[in-house]
Amino acid sequence: MRTNNKTALVTGGGSGLGEASSLRLAEEGAHVFVTDISGDSAERVVQTIRKSGGSATALPHDVTQESDWQRVHDTIAGACVSLDILVNNAGVVFSGNIEETSLSDWRAVNSVNSEGVFLGMKSCLDLMSKPGGSIINISSIEGIIGDPNLIAYNASKGAVRLMTKSAALHCTQAGYGVRVNSIHPGFIETPMVAAGIAAMGDAAEEFHQNIIAAIPMGHLGQAIDIANAVLFLASDESRYMTGSEMVVDGGYTAR
Repeated sequence: MRTNNKTALVTGGGSGLGEASSLRLAEEGAHVFVTDISGDSAERVVQTIRKSGGSATALPHDVTQESDWQRVHDTIAGACVSLDILVNNAGVVFSGNIEETSLSDWRAVNSVNSEGVFLGMKSCLDLMSKPGGSIINISSIEGIIGDPNLIAYNASKGAVRLMTKSAALHCTQAGYGVRVNSIHPGFIETPMVAAGIAAMGDAAEEFHQNIIAAIPMGHLGQAIDIANAVLFLASDESRYMTGSEMVVDGGYTAR
């Protein structure tokens, strides 16, 4: 029970990596606030947790809206003494190079992936500062390496990587005892990745096979692989880690 008696908040918890992380944290004893822009999706995950004997609460949540963050903050503050774990997971992807990507596309991606993480840390830090805690920001290998057709996504995930380090330094200097780390998944079998590949139309299958060929371990990762990384950073086992970036990509970026 590595997160026993801890309280966690997972954004984008209604599917994919967020769902897997919510289930894993609950399995190890945490009460999980599962938030998602789809309240129904969040509720479905919460019901799964409860059926397994865990404890969870569902909240509808648009991470791009400061007012939504305030509502989530106040709900958690009213329900428990402190927040021990914050997983900023909510994210979107848009495929497009520098010429194809419009300003509205750019803003749509960065408002969720970058600003959503900023607002999450800013909104929830006071719930964590006195007892300490762990903030886990889900970035991507695309926040470390470039892709010609993912300029907005690259920018948003690169921002998450560096704002994580900035917040980590601030929290140590302020004496909060809050650790801040980022996780950088590679190609993981999630609905978002599947939709992104499918959007390529006739080129989708070739792209899929090229990805697998480029992964030294020879296959895509599973959501549980990222959930286990989240669990490690959420637990006291990672107590000497802050400002770190954990890459989980089957060796993709080792070349």
